[in-house]
Amino acid sequence: MSLKITELCVNCDVCDPVCPNQAISLGVEIYEIAPNLCTECLGHDDTPQCVEVCPVECIIIDPDHTESREQLLAKYATLTAEEHT
Repeated sequence: MSLKITELCVNCDVCDPVCPNQAISLGVEIYEIAPNLCTECLGHDDTPQCVEVCPVECIIIDPDHTESREQLLAKYATLTAEEHT
């Protein structure tokens, strides 16, 4: 599953730099997570780093982008393969 930042976001800027896939960016009003880039940090870390650093706990599982662990790892493999080409 991809993660999602809710409207509780206070734009504190701590999530963006810790995302290993550069999936987080500042949207119109709050930070947003690109589902096609989010792997919940699988392949990089044991836990989603944005969730770890978020002071207001506004990052949740995105119900509109459910993926299995295998799908997330496949996405990770694709993203990291692109980095090495």
